Amino acid sequence: MKSMPELPHITEDLPGIGGRLRTATEDFVVEELPLYKPEGKGQHLYINLTKEGLTTREVQEKLSNLFNLPATDIGYAGLKDKHARTTQTFSLLVGNVNDEFINQAVELVRTHLPVTVHWAQLHKNKLRPGHLLGNHFTIKITELNLQPEEALCQAQAIATRLRQRGLPNFFGPQRFGFNGDNIQRGLEIVQGRLHNVDRWLRRFLISSYQSYLCNRYLARRLEKGVFDSILLGDIAKKYATGGMFEVVDRIEEQPRYEKNEISFTAPIYGSNMWTATGVPGALEAEILDEAGITLKQFESVKVEGTRRLGRLLVPDLTVDPYPQGLVVSLTLPKGAFATTVLREIMKTEMSIVSS
Repeated sequence: MKSMPELPHITEDLPGIGGRLRTATEDFVVEELPLYKPEGKGQHLYINLTKEGLTTREVQEKLSNLFNLPATDIGYAGLKDKHARTTQTFSLLVGNVNDEFINQAVELVRTHLPVTVHWAQLHKNKLRPGHLLGNHFTIKITELNLQPEEALCQAQAIATRLRQRGLPNFFGPQRFGFNGDNIQRGLEIVQGRLHNVDRWLRRFLISSYQSYLCNRYLARRLEKGVFDSILLGDIAKKYATGGMFEVVDRIEEQPRYEKNEISFTAPIYGSNMWTATGVPGALEAEILDEAGITLKQFESVKVEGTRRLGRLLVPDLTVDPYPQGLVVSLTLPKGAFATTVLREIMKTEMSIVSS
């Protein structure tokens, strides 16, 4: 796949400010928001640290080597970008240890890894992907196309619209690789044309292709003018609890959608996915038909599928000035991408943005 269709903007009528991201790693700051706090006892040592210039998997590998543990004994809640200053927690299966061991472990990490350690505590279980509430972002946009005052005014107008309306919960471009190469390779695996791929990479490439199809669904929903509506047959999700249900009475559910209590969900295609019916179900099938893929093919590669929150809410989104440009601050739930918001403000396609 040599190129990907450009995604639509929900603030198409509001001009972007252009600019650049990450002229320095400290311009892109991400802090993981934990799902729970460690209890202070257990066989897993949680270490909270800040890294720059390293991927999450690279830190996992370094911790594995440092403590002579299998990589599978090193847990984390989410993948964080290399080109950013990111704070996250790792868990290490260390067994029954005392405070002296914990202090030595912290000193070992501080001495041998290029990271800043904030704290270390024991807990009863391993950290696993998804064990987080979300991430808080503080992002600087530099080299603006406009004068600072004009850029601030336009960016704040976009932010106001996004706080009011929400926006499609698109996957970010880092999922897809250069020119969408990950999508193409994921498609080839689903089609049975690409074999002998490392297990982790295989899962990631298939996920990239699923993410691409999900983005196409969200784009189609926006293009057809049904993003601001809950539809009969939608699989809806409650923001407060995460519970999902099929919409059988649109008139009853639309006010809940407008009050930001529920959202429609988008398909992460797979053999056992909860499929929508009615108009949203037809849209789901339309995306698959255009791709020339069937749910049966996902079954052949043992991918069950799931559903993704369709509308992303950003109630705490702010834009403020700073000497070299603008600072964007916001909190996103797990699985959401800062790209989704930044591309609305900047109106430029970004190849690398943290999740």
